[in-house]
Amino acid sequence: MTLKLFGLKNCDTCKKALREIEAIGQPAEFVDIRAEADLKTLLPRWLAAAGDKLVNRSSTTWRALSDADKAKASGSTIEGLLLGNPTLIKRPVIELSGEVLVGWTVETKARIG
Repeated sequence: MTLKLFGLKNCDTCKKALREIEAIGQPAEFVDIRAEADLKTLLPRWLAAAGDKLVNRSSTTWRALSDADKAKASGSTIEGLLLGNPTLIKRPVIELSGEVLVGWTVETKARIG
């Protein structure tokens, strides 16, 4: 089954993940979260699977947020924050066989390969 890798075209981690996935012979479809992804449909599913781990708190976008916006990064307002700032989504987000994996971690690599 083809996996979908959601990320940003200029994200080094996403590029690395895509290269490694393709190197093991796994077909992968890249979807740019800013230009191509329907985040209104995807975010509820991703948040149900990953919760606030979906928020990239080490990004420059996060550091530029006001304290009030950072406070929205939990609970019911997190979806609106991510819709308004897609670069806050921790990357890559990978969908494979109904499973949602967030970040290019050892655990993610093990689930794929």
